[in-house]
Amino acid sequence: MVFEKPQGLIDVTQRKPATRPALRLAGFAVAAGLAAGPAASETLESALAKAYGGNPQLNSSRANVRATDEGVAIAKSGYRPTVSVEADIGAQYFEGKFGTSGSGAASAAGAGAVAGAVATGGAGVTRFTTLPSGAGVTVNQTLFNGFQTDNNTRRAESNVYSQRESLRSTEMTVLYSGVTSYMNVLSNTATLELNRNNVEVLEEQLRQTRDRFNVGEVTRTDVAQAEARLAGARSQVSVAESNLRTSIGTYRQNIGVEPRQLAPGRPLDRYVPKNLDSAIAIGLQEHPQILSALHAVDAAEAQVKVLEGILYPTVSLQGAVRQAFDQQLPGYNAVTASIVGRVSIPLYQGGQEYAQIRQQKEVVGQTRIQADLVRDQVRAQVVDFWGRLEAAKAQVIAAQAQVQANEVALNGVREEARVGQRTTLDVLNAQQELLNARVNLITAQRDRVIYSYGVVQAIGRLTVRYTAVPVAAYSAKVHYDQVKDLWYGVRSPDGR
Repeated sequence: MVFEKPQGLIDVTQRKPATRPALRLAGFAVAAGLAAGPAASETLESALAKAYGGNPQLNSSRANVRATDEGVAIAKSGYRPTVSVEADIGAQYFEGKFGTSGSGAASAAGAGAVAGAVATGGAGVTRFTTLPSGAGVTVNQTLFNGFQTDNNTRRAESNVYSQRESLRSTEMTVLYSGVTSYMNVLSNTATLELNRNNVEVLEEQLRQTRDRFNVGEVTRTDVAQAEARLAGARSQVSVAESNLRTSIGTYRQNIGVEPRQLAPGRPLDRYVPKNLDSAIAIGLQEHPQILSALHAVDAAEAQVKVLEGILYPTVSLQGAVRQAFDQQLPGYNAVTASIVGRVSIPLYQGGQEYAQIRQQKEVVGQTRIQADLVRDQVRAQVVDFWGRLEAAKAQVIAAQAQVQANEVALNGVREEARVGQRTTLDVLNAQQELLNARVNLITAQRDRVIYSYGVVQAIGRLTVRYTAVPVAAYSAKVHYDQVKDLWYGVRSPDGR
């Protein structure tokens, strides 16, 4: 089965190794026969722009930040009054007598009022039906609650800042995954072309070996060696096709579209610090994972203050106005209004609040330790990617020299084989060594690009601000400013 590669990813100009021109992948000369894509090619930056705008993981993180923004509005609601309106209506039937014992004057007055409003039956029995109803407005305002609202607001704001840094970390992860998938498609396509070209060369080598066997210049062993090497090369083509399919699938997952006409990627050296110490210092100061952990510490400390506020007195003010009809007698109509101040002082409630405060203090200690752990992880990541980048640079230089030397060696072995000084196996081995050297150079070039982006990610700067991605940067502050002081409304600023 022949695997169809994405159009324009790689162009092979020559098939014969002796005359194959140089490959330029990631801005370096590599002997593998690739040419840069046309003017309309997809660039690494434009691919990252697609990932930045449409990656589901990144969009999910943005939605999570917007949801966290609402926590500030929720916390600030503690400053505001609560207003409720209630109304009721019902039916009430009365049948009975109004006695004259007790306060005779009052009973007589009540009976007279009822008699003026309802009919009185025989034996002095009074019957009437009323529709008691009413409506009222109640306003509650908390005046003091042990600063719980203040500290809840601080905690909510710290959570927002922490989630923003987590969003920036997700952005860096998505962009780095985009770079990796982009370069993997390029390198795997180049490797596939090299292996296909190697099959063609070995087919020609086998044809020549059979011709020489027919005239008695070589033995059956030479033919078998050429056949075995060709079979192995064909299996390598199948492996390379599988690897390319996998990288294309990953590219589609990270970028959101199928790869078409990818231009060579280039390393992000302009944002790589000059030395390892500078990289570590920048990472410890700017990496979003560290900043997110520090904001989490602030949020945990604010939660301690919230729980401590439960032990303080609570002062509130309540105002109410109510209009009532027919509550007791037909024709009843009254308006009541009240303003009531309340003070609640907690004395002892089983020790739950004290346990929660102690528990939260331990959480604060845990988040501080977690922040220290994140610092160590960032430091290790910077050192790791710095070492990989330095190794990739050295491997590019060594692989270039290896390719050049193997090209010279292959040409020499072929010439020596023509005069009987080299065997067919020697030619096959030289051809395989050249192929391996070219694949190694492609891999080193890919690593050179990926790890340069990896260093920038490790120091916390792999964002659209530093990578020149042609896309408008997403600002989490816009939504925050829109909702932090909203008093009402169920529609979010984005229209949902």
